[in-house]
Amino acid sequence: MPKYYEGKPVSTKPCEGLKEDLKECLLESDCVRLDKKTPKECLQRGTRVEQHCRALQSSFFECKRSLLDTRSRFRGRKVY
Repeated sequence: MPKYYEGKPVSTKPCEGLKEDLKECLLESDCVRLDKKTPKECLQRGTRVEQHCRALQSSFFECKRSLLDTRSRFRGRKVY
């Protein structure tokens, strides 16, 4: 279960849970902790970032992209 559910009220904003999980994953990565880089730099350069964080980044991108998809009016918004 994603970490953002533990002890927090459920947010009504779309993609908020993925954003929180991605943020936590990046802040715990070796790139941020040991190399003292920003999370943005770690994602852009791709050094010492775990596969789990990359998967969260991809899921977050897909979630944000689905907000702009006009077909979602008919299918409903995706819940991640």
